[in-house]
Amino acid sequence: MKRRQFATLAAASAAALAAPALLAQERTMKILVGFPPGGSVDVIARLLAEKMRGSLGQNVIVDNKPGAGGRVALVELKRAAPDGQTLVLSPSGALVLQPWFIQNLGYDPVKDFTAIARVTTFDFAITAGPGAPAGDLKAVLAWLKANPGKANYATSGAGTIPHFAGQLLAQATGVPLTHVAYRGGAPAAIDLVGGQIPLMVDTASETLEHHKAGRVRILAVTGEQRSKALPDVPTLKEAGFNLAADAFFGLYGPAGMPADVVARIDKAVADALRAPEIQEKVYGFGLVPSHSGSADLTATQAAHLKRWEAPVKASGFKAD
Repeated sequence: MKRRQFATLAAASAAALAAPALLAQERTMKILVGFPPGGSVDVIARLLAEKMRGSLGQNVIVDNKPGAGGRVALVELKRAAPDGQTLVLSPSGALVLQPWFIQNLGYDPVKDFTAIARVTTFDFAITAGPGAPAGDLKAVLAWLKANPGKANYATSGAGTIPHFAGQLLAQATGVPLTHVAYRGGAPAAIDLVGGQIPLMVDTASETLEHHKAGRVRILAVTGEQRSKALPDVPTLKEAGFNLAADAFFGLYGPAGMPADVVARIDKAVADALRAPEIQEKVYGFGLVPSHSGSADLTATQAAHLKRWEAPVKASGFKAD
């Protein structure tokens, strides 16, 4: 009888210990992405989800919620329970730029979210097409200043970091650059290659292959350091302009997440980003795998939010 009671107690104890693990396996974590499938944010979110399944011992899926420059996903995240089962992978623009030019944002970029981990960093390329003269960035800008009717620059959209980076360059140089917003980097690059517009500011991935083929020339990158994909291209500072503009992808949860849950997810992200196949994919999009934890992501977001306040307000740009 005693032996039977002991066996029953042991089985009950084993079941109790296994219950949290079984519960985790039964639950599904969602990583929201505020953009359609196929783009860099979506692909990286799917790579992370695949690796995190093993680390966390549960199912992890990507749920695309495209719209409003990433805001649809962030509004849904704000409403989610802070249990770590609903996250978002977001480019920094929706958190550090849009608050300065969208009045009815639908969320507070600081108070409504828990910063979990920075995933990547990236900068932008300033590219001249065949419609611009030969020479370095200073020479091209001098030509544009002398020909103000041609002083246009393309980006993948209004209200983006490339949009405001171009405005910073215009202010710093006195060149009256006019922003031309396209619906995406691909159509902007087509017009750049075709000579319809002389200059483009956007992610290097949009013009990298054209640059390698000699159809366009990447004159400078906007980061603090040279791009691994473009080691021979100077930074803006090296080109003689005291400017820099970079961005990041961050993983966020709803406000009020427990610290131990944040730490557990952060570790899974860090482990995933060490995988060579993920690093290769990230670099392939012109991004840099750049993990940092909750405290650092919080500080980075605050610094970027402060950095862009004055330029955005000075531009007078409003989206609503």
